[in-house]
Amino acid sequence: MNSPNVEIISDCFINPKFVSEAAKKPFYFSPWDLLMLTTNYIQTGLLFRLPENQDFSITTFLDDLKESLSTTLTHFHPLSARLATVKHENPPSLTVFLNPENSPGARFIHSAVNLTVDDILMPTDVPLVVQSFFDHHQAVNNDGHELSLLSVKVTKLVDAIFIGCSINHMLVDGTSYWHFINSWSEMFKSKGQNSHLTHISRLPILDRWIPTGSDPIVNLPFSHEDEYINRPNRPMLRERIFHFSSGSLAKLKAKANSECNTTKISSLQSLSALVWRCVTRARRVPADQETDCMMAINNRSRISPPLPENYFGNVNIR
Repeated sequence: MNSPNVEIISDCFINPKFVSEAAKKPFYFSPWDLLMLTTNYIQTGLLFRLPENQDFSITTFLDDLKESLSTTLTHFHPLSARLATVKHENPPSLTVFLNPENSPGARFIHSAVNLTVDDILMPTDVPLVVQSFFDHHQAVNNDGHELSLLSVKVTKLVDAIFIGCSINHMLVDGTSYWHFINSWSEMFKSKGQNSHLTHISRLPILDRWIPTGSDPIVNLPFSHEDEYINRPNRPMLRERIFHFSSGSLAKLKAKANSECNTTKISSLQSLSALVWRCVTRARRVPADQETDCMMAINNRSRISPPLPENYFGNVNIR
């Protein structure tokens, strides 16, 4: 499908509505955060059909999004900062941290495209134009020195709104990502009831977890970022989304447990095994070659003592 280009209509930066003294101080990363320096931003899009038989004002909608985002960033203020690096000479090392003073804020883009929901969802492969619904596509987290750590791109389709969020992976894992998105949604939906509401139901815990006995400021043993930043030249790949009904998952789980003579295999495990076997066959891996499938899981409850679920940062293991 020859898709039209996405047109940028407006571009601005959003800052926290209220800035505490803590939000003005440098913010240092945990070892788990620093592992993400060379990976990509987390990107997730939300697609909403326009309401039927209702007056919809894109201007009012955008104003409400910006206002609620500013209020939400009061609690998630690291997302409005930028990365900074200090170089040390003896021994050669780098300290990467958040500097709230060198940032214009989180980026907010309004764009439009002459496409419908069916144009996006009906094709067998995900249309390439969807990549244009995100601001930081293919950026690595270290690019947060120059790029915003949070970028929201709101694209108006003919019959829908697509909200593409890009968040630097050094600040969040999947659990923290959705903590922020759900808090923003809560703030957005509350505005009609109380325009002065600044509280959210789940306050994030921003203090970084550091292993006992470790220095709270981690220095990287490098003299230049080129020593650890890797930008692979990946080939153009087809993207496809698969949907599995609850019924098909139940059958798959039952078959996996029956073949292994157990009852302990979960739906996630059986589906992951199926997908990995299909990927391995498609790659034509030799039958005698061993393969590995790694998945990130939330580690908050697995630490002793466990971390609170509202801990805002990276706590994933593979």
